[in-house]
Amino acid sequence: AEAGGLYRSDDGGEKWMKINDDHRFSQRAWYFTHVFADPKNVDTVYELNTGLFRSTDGGKSFAPLGAPHGDHHGLWIDPTNPQHMINGNDGGATISLNGGKNWTRQDSQPTAEFYHVATDNRYPYYVYGAQQDNSTVAIASASEFGAIDRPDWYPVGGGESGFVIPYPPDPDIVYAGSYDGLITRYNRQTWQEQDINPWPENPMGAGASGLKHRFQWTAPIALSPHDPNALYHGAEVLFTSNDGGMSWKAISPDLTRNDKSKQGSSGGPITQDNTSVEYYDTIFAIAESPLTQGEIWVGSDDGMVHLTRDGGKTWSDITPKDMPKWSMVSLIEPSPFDAASAYLAIDAHRLDDVKPYIYKTKDYGKTWTAITTGIPDGSYAHAVREDPKRKGLLYAGTESGVYISFDDGARWQSLQLDMPTTPVHDLTIKNDDLVIATHGRAFWILDDITPLRQFNAEVANEAAHLYAPRPAYRPGTGGGFRPRGAAGQNPPSGAVLDYYLKAKPGEKEEITLEILDSNGKQVRKFSSLEKKGEDTGGPAAEFPGAQRASEKLPAEAGLNRFEWDMRYEKPPAIAGAASWGGRPTGPSVVPGAYQVKMTAGGKTLTEPLEIKLDPRLKTSQEDLVKQFELMTKITASVSEAHNAVKQIRDLHAQIAALKKRLSDAPHGKELVAAGDQLDKKMTAVEDEIIQSKSKSSEDPLNYPIKLNDKLMAIGGTVESAETAPTKQSYEVYEMLRGLLDVQLTKWKEIQSSDLADFNKLLRNDDVPNIMIAPAAQP
Repeated sequence: AEAGGLYRSDDGGEKWMKINDDHRFSQRAWYFTHVFADPKNVDTVYELNTGLFRSTDGGKSFAPLGAPHGDHHGLWIDPTNPQHMINGNDGGATISLNGGKNWTRQDSQPTAEFYHVATDNRYPYYVYGAQQDNSTVAIASASEFGAIDRPDWYPVGGGESGFVIPYPPDPDIVYAGSYDGLITRYNRQTWQEQDINPWPENPMGAGASGLKHRFQWTAPIALSPHDPNALYHGAEVLFTSNDGGMSWKAISPDLTRNDKSKQGSSGGPITQDNTSVEYYDTIFAIAESPLTQGEIWVGSDDGMVHLTRDGGKTWSDITPKDMPKWSMVSLIEPSPFDAASAYLAIDAHRLDDVKPYIYKTKDYGKTWTAITTGIPDGSYAHAVREDPKRKGLLYAGTESGVYISFDDGARWQSLQLDMPTTPVHDLTIKNDDLVIATHGRAFWILDDITPLRQFNAEVANEAAHLYAPRPAYRPGTGGGFRPRGAAGQNPPSGAVLDYYLKAKPGEKEEITLEILDSNGKQVRKFSSLEKKGEDTGGPAAEFPGAQRASEKLPAEAGLNRFEWDMRYEKPPAIAGAASWGGRPTGPSVVPGAYQVKMTAGGKTLTEPLEIKLDPRLKTSQEDLVKQFELMTKITASVSEAHNAVKQIRDLHAQIAALKKRLSDAPHGKELVAAGDQLDKKMTAVEDEIIQSKSKSSEDPLNYPIKLNDKLMAIGGTVESAETAPTKQSYEVYEMLRGLLDVQLTKWKEIQSSDLADFNKLLRNDDVPNIMIAPAAQP
């Protein structure tokens, strides 16, 4: 209305009176303005717009409520208790239990809307994107701290929409876009963020028809795969810059339909709304062939596809003839295998056409073939990518999730797995990972797509198949626990081993995986069967998520995945033991060539596995061997210590059981006394090796740790970094080994003397001997 504002009626709408014309409540009315009545108080009313407001005097005056984000669209008020509210805004959902005085945080919900995704060349690589109504972001794909949290990401310029592209030679330089043609060059070292818009005339509020250049909401940005200094930006023409955006030139004519009837101001006779998201007849997708420099494919939001093969000197209209007219070319993917081949993802849903449209060409766009069999109607396409390591392996991002094709688009199937059903607006393949930008569920990464690259019909018909694993890096980045709260999950930190089983094995049928070194010597062995009586060690879990990873192999029909921690066999654990210095662990393997051996259904399969050093490190192989050799000695010492304790405790249990039966023996009292004396001697040794009083995580603060814990602690010191051990680490180990030898000597003497004497007494009374349990080997 011309005289808009807040009106009130007290007679069921017969008569109205304007009580407030504050423009904060009626701006962009079609998008924001909402009025909510308090269910208990007739004079309390809420107004939603860019801000959230409340009046307690019937709308005459309003005060803002401090919700944690702007741009408010929804409010629910508990009809039985108005102190309870849920507010929906452009930051997500937030809850108040005290009438809006305090609100829950929204960053605990992974609901970001990312338009596009890119990655850089770091290790671990970072993922980049622009979040609707929030900042751009660069976020680590893996964290050193076990979960991907706030220290692992930062904003990189630009704005809420568009593309974010890191500069390949230096990830501290990032190009990021937004609406109105904004593009910035961000330098993380200086925190400078320069606006390098090709035509920096701000068009806000105006329709597109009168503008010199039309940049839409997500104006595309691209860097040449051949020259990282060749930067592209799309308006109605294609701009390029070779000096970091300090100057630009157009290298194309208008590559859109340029229909002036579709470039007017949006809105009606009273209220307009122009933010550039409404602009039409613009370039929407840019991609240069990774094989041929100067071969640039361009798509528009009004259904045009153009190609230049000479860096923009000449252009050809290669629009597919059966593509819906006026549809949006959402993404173009030139093939990494054939310069004449490319793929299109077409979005026609704004034309009330929600069918998926994906096309491929093998002749530079002269002819196109539709390839959507298997993708259902409603799953209209946003993105399509070809795997850079396997020709014809395609991935598609659609309105309802991710799809995969193993045969160049002839047939598609869902690749949703555990990802929520959500729009996937872009995806990219980085190394061996599939990285996905969703519109409402933030970033997702499918770690290690190696099995997808190796899968074929022959594999599907095998009873068992071991996939060739990708190289693993030592040490694995971070750790692999599932985070609590607002944090991202780390990728696997060890070597990922994938295998396929056509059918689930029988209950007693064993599947094994063995890791062998370059000489064929066994490093580690895992089984699908439970090891009866095996001690897992350590006290009961005290914290959520503290459960330790199982070493039992999964054995289900279909694909199975197991993560090896790149360590040798660990020492035997002691049930219920609480340690401070560390847990029983085997030495980390040195980088080099290994082999994975799988046995299933009487069939043995082998594949090579390469272990590499973290590329950020410069440690020599010689230093890593030194570390390995000392850690091997420590592991052996911990094994000897734990075996002694386990044997002693087993004898304790045997003596305790005997004492219950010795009352019937001719010399029962004497045997009980002898057993008590043997127990006492063994306990003296046991208490020097392990702190028996520690049962929970911080008991060691009250009961000093003993030799086994000190040995595990020095092991942690030795492996605290990927380098040779310090001189003092050798010295402390030798000291601890000497002290352990003293106790192990006493233990051997007890076995050869005291235990032998006790067993002799038992035999004299026809009582069975007690026996020492065999020692477990690391």
